[in-house]
Amino acid sequence: MPARKANAKVIAIALLVCAVAAVPIDPQTAETTDQKFDNIGVGPYSFSFQTNDGKSVYAEGQLKNQGTEGEALEVRGQYSYTGDDGQVYTITYIANELGFQPQGAHIP
Repeated sequence: MPARKANAKVIAIALLVCAVAAVPIDPQTAETTDQKFDNIGVGPYSFSFQTNDGKSVYAEGQLKNQGTEGEALEVRGQYSYTGDDGQVYTITYIANELGFQPQGAHIP
C-alpha cells in the first residue's frame, strides 16, 4: 500500500508541474507551435509542447519495479518560460518515490 500512496503523490506533483508550466496564455498572442503525445495507455509515455511566446514542456514517465513492493512511477522532464525580466528560465526535474526534485540555474 505505501507504493500506491507514493505513486499517487508523484502523479499529483507531476500534474502540478504541468499546471504551473501551462499558465494561461493570452489567446490573442500565443499559439501552440508544436505538440507531441506518445501514450497508448500502458507502458512508458511522453509528451511535449511549445508555444510561440517561448513556453516549452517535455515529460516522460514509466513505472519502475513493476509488480514489486517498490513499484513507483518516475517522471523526468523539463519546462521553460520567459520571466517578466525577459530571462528564459528552464527547470529540469525528476519526480519519483523520492519526491519532486527540480534543478535550474535560478534555483538555490
